[in-house]
Amino acid sequence: MTLKSPKKTADTKKEIPIKGDAADKRIAELEEQIKTLTAEKQDLFERLQRVTADYVNYQKRAPKQIADSIAYEKRSIIRSILPTLDNLNHAIAGARDHNADESVVKGVELVLQHMLDSLKAHGVDKIVALGQPFDPSMHEAMVQRTDETQPDGIVLEEYQNGYSLNGQVIRPCKVIVNKLASSQQPSQDKEPVTGESDKKEQQ
Repeated sequence: MTLKSPKKTADTKKEIPIKGDAADKRIAELEEQIKTLTAEKQDLFERLQRVTADYVNYQKRAPKQIADSIAYEKRSIIRSILPTLDNLNHAIAGARDHNADESVVKGVELVLQHMLDSLKAHGVDKIVALGQPFDPSMHEAMVQRTDETQPDGIVLEEYQNGYSLNGQVIRPCKVIVNKLASSQQPSQDKEPVTGESDKKEQQ
């Protein structure tokens, strides 16, 4: 009686390893995939860095941009109010010139002072010009006048009040400035001393 060899099942099959050119080709493909994936990873990482940097810069810029925008709008609103202050000042001056009822004048002065106090709470100050040396950064000279009792360059009168916001001028004062005539004028009738000495030397 002869013994038959057992049949091979699927479990007993072994995978045949890839050899030669096929193995080298597979390795090259895998290496190429690694390079591609590495490049994609690096590109995504650089994009993430740029987005992060942009976001950080935005966080730094945003508060300043908001503050600048608020300051700009604030200056615009305050400038629009200044003519009203001018009109109240003119009304008070005109009422006093025409001997108006003092109670009415006092009432207008209270309204004006209330507005000035409200503006001061927001950083607005009236620029002091009268009796001060002329400063082109805060004053705008409209006319020059001579007053021998006052120093040269002193503001003698204000045409229009000026105002500053948080230390920055939003409207300069329009003023009259004292201009003294020069006390020493060069004589045109006499020759210079140097000329006389030169003549004596020539003689």
